[in-house]
Amino acid sequence: MAAVAPTASWKLILSAAAGASFAGVVGALVTDLGPWYYGLRFPPWKPPDWLFGPAWTLIFACAATAGAYAWQGARTAAARAVILALFALNVAFNVLWSWLFFRLQRPDYALVEVGLLWLSIVVLIVVLRRHSKTVGWLLAPYLAWVTFAAALNYAVVRLNAPF
Repeated sequence: MAAVAPTASWKLILSAAAGASFAGVVGALVTDLGPWYYGLRFPPWKPPDWLFGPAWTLIFACAATAGAYAWQGARTAAARAVILALFALNVAFNVLWSWLFFRLQRPDYALVEVGLLWLSIVVLIVVLRRHSKTVGWLLAPYLAWVTFAAALNYAVVRLNAPF
């Protein structure tokens, strides 16, 4: 298991935390739990709304840590550019899902898009594992949560269609 070098750790950790916080804030800004959302029918296995905030906080903390490990393990500027690009793409898919589901109120579109989000996490795991074996374990909760969210999204579409 690679460790983040002490000389770079604070800058690296703060940068990763800032990136994860940015992703979380943007995602939260496009999430509207208004009357439309509360009017939806949900399956009985949907977690309570209060659980989503702590779950995403943990997921983003793990993703930031994964990014720091991969960044530290990357040996070239090109490898680091790929890491940044993959995380940026993942954040874009994450925010797009929230925008489609909550702002456009189109869970059906979000259901199609969640496949891209899920695939972007798999790509992150595969590519970043080249730089650190720890990354796969740190991104596993993210992949599991998005898999669960996709199933929940599917159930919402089934219970509430057409949109």
